[in-house]
Amino acid sequence: MANTRMRSSRCAMLLLLSCAQTAVFTLSMHAQAGAGGAGSQSSLPSTAIPSPTGKATAVQLQGPGIVPKDISELRIEPGDLLSVNVYETPELSNSYRVDLEGNLTMPLCGKVSVRGLTLPEAASRLESALREGQILVHPQVTVDVQQYAGQFVFVTGEVALPGRVPLFAPAPLSDLLAEAGGVTPLAGSHIRIRRGADASGAEEEVAFLRNKGSREIASVLVRPGDSVIVPRAGVVYVLGAVNRPGGYLMQEDGKLNVAEALALSGGTVLQANTGGLRVIRRNSDGTVLDFPLSYDAISKGTQVPLALEAQDIVYVPMSKTKTILTSATSIIGQAGVAAIYTFR
Repeated sequence: MANTRMRSSRCAMLLLLSCAQTAVFTLSMHAQAGAGGAGSQSSLPSTAIPSPTGKATAVQLQGPGIVPKDISELRIEPGDLLSVNVYETPELSNSYRVDLEGNLTMPLCGKVSVRGLTLPEAASRLESALREGQILVHPQVTVDVQQYAGQFVFVTGEVALPGRVPLFAPAPLSDLLAEAGGVTPLAGSHIRIRRGADASGAEEEVAFLRNKGSREIASVLVRPGDSVIVPRAGVVYVLGAVNRPGGYLMQEDGKLNVAEALALSGGTVLQANTGGLRVIRRNSDGTVLDFPLSYDAISKGTQVPLALEAQDIVYVPMSKTKTILTSATSIIGQAGVAAIYTFR
């Protein structure tokens, strides 16, 4: 009876406000609770992303997204379109867009902060607002997400499908890489995660070793707004009198010495001057270092194989004369057109 009396006293005002509101989105998307694991996929509708003017711009999300196993894990964010149902009060039941400050504006209640709340928490807060505003005595509210705002993780670098992946809750790094089609053969041994949408945000580096499984990347959580960068592995070049000249990736542990690089290239040819090896190293300041080495001494164990760095060039001359006449600049030019091999 009390609820009825209070509603009747405000009926005209509520109806006026309700008629003035415009329903801007009618497409409803409901995550299926308990359907699949943390990496389960769902089809996504158009999503509205709030602009600085407060208006929403529709953007079509491409491909599957990662949703949490339990919908109760979802947190409300600015731009979300919420479906609010107030029991036996249709004039208050409507779709409400969360503004840029994280507030939901209901008739007579004003602004109610819901940012970061779960759906049950948001329903409870709206019930409190209705009671404290003396609008209803015993309000019963349910809240559902009618449309999610744009929540993404950008995955770039050496993945099959670089771009943005819809993400509605923290998910394992392994799931994000799978959504991006997996890493390419050129991927390096570390993956960078930039926390937050700011380009100057803190970065975390995660080891990624193909031959040791993905346990570590499965334990690292990526959050909406983060960026995942998969750098290319370092490349060293083996040129000259070898069986398979070209570039070779420094995959797995990212370490490679001269002896290992020569082994990758199939070894030296019979006519090679193995005592006149050279390693050409280009520094970041533009200078070039030229290390003379002897493969014969390395093979006999009297010389320690030089540890290589990315972009180093191992050059094996065909003769002593060619060793002297071939300049470092000429060798660097050969590396620029060399094929890169993606196996180890």
